[in-house]
Amino acid sequence: MSTRSTNTTDIGQAHAQEVARGERFSFGANWSQFLAILNDKRIAIAEQSLCKMLNVETLAGKTFLDAGSGSGLFSLAARRLGAKVHSFDYDPQSVACTTELRRRYFDGDPDWLVEHASVLDPGYLNGLGKFDTVYSWGVLHHTGHMWDALGNVAPLVAPDGQLFVAIYNDQGKTSGRWTTVKKAYCGLPEPFKFLVLWPAGIFLWWRRIVKDFVLLRPFATWNEYAELRGMSPWRDVVDWVGGYPFEVAKPEEIFHFYRDRGFELQEMRTEGGDLGCNEFVFRKGV
Repeated sequence: MSTRSTNTTDIGQAHAQEVARGERFSFGANWSQFLAILNDKRIAIAEQSLCKMLNVETLAGKTFLDAGSGSGLFSLAARRLGAKVHSFDYDPQSVACTTELRRRYFDGDPDWLVEHASVLDPGYLNGLGKFDTVYSWGVLHHTGHMWDALGNVAPLVAPDGQLFVAIYNDQGKTSGRWTTVKKAYCGLPEPFKFLVLWPAGIFLWWRRIVKDFVLLRPFATWNEYAELRGMSPWRDVVDWVGGYPFEVAKPEEIFHFYRDRGFELQEMRTEGGDLGCNEFVFRKGV
């Protein structure tokens, strides 16, 4: 089967209730629109970024866990690179997106399993086994219990395996203000979300748009954005503004956290004090 899960109904109900209470952003609804613009070029970019950060040319013969698979893009990239892939997500629409990508590109493939589950469920995680690569990009800080989630993925990495995580950069008071914005957006009824979304989108983009006009290349950055990020700029704005729960960490906090659990830092890319995620690749000791 392409999708398997325990207690799927309970998980789906819990997610729906959190969204209805304004406690959670429905990432899957955003990702479902992203699939409409996904193409081979964006998939290739995802493959290249995986290879660069993991410092590999192929994942052939390796096992790959995508904890919080979202659109399923990086699960697809890992499978195309030769890995045996296990994907799961808490958001039922994200599970549907990942399942759809599996159907499009690897229909019936026994080496790509998609499940509906939570990274905060120890009972589920304990049954997964260990993986050569555990990947969780921009996910664990949206669980509402980031440090528990960060700890939960550590035992899933096989000895000498790699852990690739991306966590929002701690900007101090700025992060606090964005938390307020995100909570306000999620708490509004759907017809009124634009009251938060549009001002935030203008704030995020006006400098780049003005700069492009001054350089006589109107909207060039906007048009090139998808090639660099793999997501349309507007979908990324919605994802950023709506992304709640929202937690952050300083790079050294993530480094110390995993160092104390027997991991060695291999690669790191930080935002240099700006918005966005700091990326880390750790290798687990033998």
